[in-house]
Amino acid sequence: MKKVAIEEAVGLTLCHDLTEIRDGFKGVAFRRNHVIEQGDLEHLRRIGKLHVFVWDPSGGELHEEDCARRMAQALCTDGFHYEGPAEGKCVLVADRDGFLCIDLQLLGRLNRIPDVTVCSLPNHYRVRRNQRIASMRIVPLVTAAANIEKFEQLCARSSLFEFLPFKKLRVGIVITGSEIYHHRIEDRFEPVLRRKLAAFPSEIIGVSICDDSLSMIEEAAAGFIDAGAQLLIFTGGMSVDPDDLTPAAIRNLGADIVSYGVPSQPGNMSLLAYSGDIAMLGVPGAAVSRPVTTLDVFLPQIFTGRKFTPEDLAALAEGGLCQLCANCHFPNCTFGRY
Repeated sequence: MKKVAIEEAVGLTLCHDLTEIRDGFKGVAFRRNHVIEQGDLEHLRRIGKLHVFVWDPSGGELHEEDCARRMAQALCTDGFHYEGPAEGKCVLVADRDGFLCIDLQLLGRLNRIPDVTVCSLPNHYRVRRNQRIASMRIVPLVTAAANIEKFEQLCARSSLFEFLPFKKLRVGIVITGSEIYHHRIEDRFEPVLRRKLAAFPSEIIGVSICDDSLSMIEEAAAGFIDAGAQLLIFTGGMSVDPDDLTPAAIRNLGADIVSYGVPSQPGNMSLLAYSGDIAMLGVPGAAVSRPVTTLDVFLPQIFTGRKFTPEDLAALAEGGLCQLCANCHFPNCTFGRY
């Protein structure tokens, strides 16, 4: 790209759109790639253009719109498409509901390429159909072709984005507590769990209310496993009191406990375990007193079938303290990042 006087630009190609404002009108007077003619010069003077930027074929540069398009094509993967370029940028848009995972190291490397910018939703984020996922552009009007080529090479080696669909899961719910079992108080967990599970492709195959009995809890859970449950949710009996039996019951079922207790509040005393491909969640009482807890953080990934690791749960610490806003706007907040 080079800047030339308009008299010297006749026969050359414009690098970018030129805008005209007159009598309440604002629009494009000359579009990018227009070849300037002698008859254009007076029009250019009327819009205040005595110099223009034209392509320099020997410059080895790419226009911002071409860059945005190539970057979007390099990033696009199953589950979303790109729109644009418009105003020099392209955006990735979700084709379905799903769960966004990001290679954060690659994201950093891409943004260290000169002139390149890529921004996105957070890692491990639940995405709705037609929601924007990411946007990309270069900062100047043009950049060296080598910068975009490096971008494409890095993306060819490793995907920046992985977009996981939600799977349909059969769910069994085990509610524990003698006060509920003997009808001394009304259970509040079931309606909360039904509402949260309704946001995913779930089938609740049963709800079992148990006394504070280890054998009863284990029998109820085993029955759900035999019935084909892929997710078991246990409520009650999740504190550190000696008579809280739910963690012991989950261990006795042969599950591998990833963590009992997580660095996140509310929901500190949550338990996450797996028995083969069956996920098991121990949900503490905060789930019925707070609108959002670690349960809301766990469910999206669980419904993709991807297992949590101890490292995932340890990473909850940063942003793990809910700000207890008067009007909850999760997940558009700091809570639940990992």
